[in-house]
Amino acid sequence: MISPPGPAADASPRPRPLDGIIVADFSRILAGPYATMLLADLGAEVIKVESPAGDDTRSWKPPVREDGVSTYYAAINRNKKSVVLDFKDDDDLACAQALAARADVVIENFKPGGLKRFGLDYESVKERNESVVYCSISGFGTAEGASLPGYDLIVQAMSGLMSLTGDPDGPAYRAGISVFDVMAGLHSAIGILAALRHRDHTGEGQSIETSLMASAMSGLVNQTSAYVAGGVVPARMGNAHPSLFPYEPLPTADDDLIITAGNNAQFRKLCSVLGVPELADDPRFAENADRTACREDLRPLLVERLTTRPAAYWFEKLNEVGVPNGPINTIGQGVEYARKLGLNPVVQVGAGAAAVPGVRNPITFSATPPRYDLAPPALGEHSEQIRSWLATTTNAGTPMTKEEA
Repeated sequence: MISPPGPAADASPRPRPLDGIIVADFSRILAGPYATMLLADLGAEVIKVESPAGDDTRSWKPPVREDGVSTYYAAINRNKKSVVLDFKDDDDLACAQALAARADVVIENFKPGGLKRFGLDYESVKERNESVVYCSISGFGTAEGASLPGYDLIVQAMSGLMSLTGDPDGPAYRAGISVFDVMAGLHSAIGILAALRHRDHTGEGQSIETSLMASAMSGLVNQTSAYVAGGVVPARMGNAHPSLFPYEPLPTADDDLIITAGNNAQFRKLCSVLGVPELADDPRFAENADRTACREDLRPLLVERLTTRPAAYWFEKLNEVGVPNGPINTIGQGVEYARKLGLNPVVQVGAGAAAVPGVRNPITFSATPPRYDLAPPALGEHSEQIRSWLATTTNAGTPMTKEEA
């Protein structure tokens, strides 16, 4: 492993699941860096390879931290070490090849085939590192979609997600985050972990491919299933759910409140709290399919009762009987509510004066918890350290030159 500069962040470091795994991270922007951050939180040694210009998200501002660092970049790059390597430079390219030869995992999101000329594609890396787990992330796969640009917004449009987002009579909207980048990152991390498990059993590495479009097809779950299994093309319904009612924001005396009654028992409890128990026995609303079909009849009856009291009142009363509901918070209110629930959403990343706030890894382990040792690195912060490490003898032989690639 590469020794970190200075004292360890934890004098008695706890074990983590991926201790000893070296990840050569040739990815940038979001999907790949999100995947490698999750691996780094769990103990993997992630070496972030950047061009002299750096990861694009370094310049995606505002917002910024007090030190001027992009909060976008900071969100997905903790627990990593940064080395600047210019593939047009022979020495830098040799370093990149040596890194890939020593890594347990290589991850990249260049255009399909884009690393072949540098000897950093799977087949080239495999020649020097037979047990490597090599993950490639693209926008639309490596076949007919190989030339298409892999931007999340384009995938949101072309996958059909935007056709589902917004009011029925209004324009299509993107989701508030790059949802398919995040999904592709999660799928990549799962694939890498599975491939490492396979390698533990067999000693064999392998190539993994994920794409934003494939993640979209899977991540749209019930909506893509409606088409492939039922021949139904879903359409925009605003905040309504195609298969459940109530399952949307409803007005109260002040603010809207999300109310979800996913089964008959929850609906009966809702009607009781609202003081209209007879609605649960109305044949129009007896079953979920009935309530969904007759939502335009049921909605005003619920709203009539809800608008007699403020949202906070109904939130408390409905929670008391187990009817799922919640206010529509801002991001700030959401973070503070998670804090109130004891979820500890904010962690300090790094040590001492260099520590910065970050969002906690969402997985809780009883024996091997995540750590947050390294703040998101400055561009090339660890270049000297990593170059020195790569200069030592490797078990993968001498890296190829640019001409040999």
